[in-house]
Amino acid sequence: MPLFLLQFTKSKTPQKISLNCHRYPNPLFSIPMIQYFTLPGYGNSPAQHWQTHFEQQLSNCRRINQKRWTGVTCDDWTSEIEKTLKDLDTSETILITHSLGGIALAHWAAKHPKKIKGAMIVAPPDIDNPYMDLSLQSFAPIPLQPLPFPSVVVASTNDLWTSMDRYKFFAESWGSKLVSIGDAGHINVHSGYGRWDEGLEILKTLV
Repeated sequence: MPLFLLQFTKSKTPQKISLNCHRYPNPLFSIPMIQYFTLPGYGNSPAQHWQTHFEQQLSNCRRINQKRWTGVTCDDWTSEIEKTLKDLDTSETILITHSLGGIALAHWAAKHPKKIKGAMIVAPPDIDNPYMDLSLQSFAPIPLQPLPFPSVVVASTNDLWTSMDRYKFFAESWGSKLVSIGDAGHINVHSGYGRWDEGLEILKTLV
């Protein structure tokens, strides 16, 4: 499958994050028939994280909560994903992952090849890197078969967890569209990604 590389150029520095979690009564866009789920990475996403903002801005969006967010195993996380989705019409489900949540998604798709509407996979870490934290070894090796649903991988050019070459490799392997947003760190709170309107625009490509 051909690889599509889109380049997004930010018009300004990411908005400064407030320590208060604001709610947005008017979603930027809303399609009630679609169910959105956020799937955070290791340690969960805090109140200031863009995933938390997505949950407030989108209609029908909630988090897949893991029993444990640290000291985790891949089987535990994939089981929780399946438990959440097993009774749903997954043809109208979109998953929005960050970091390790994206690797968990790839493992879940390999075990449970269900058709979902799509997945936005933001900053998946290169768990196969031999210098990666060994506490995450249950997530290795990363499944590399094509995902059975449309997907987009959102990449940063200066992510310490994943090189652009590996981002491209993951996207090619999974059959995903690749979107680079430039120097964005790990696309998390630390790198300035609280409310993230550009991310919502990328998400629209799956709707």
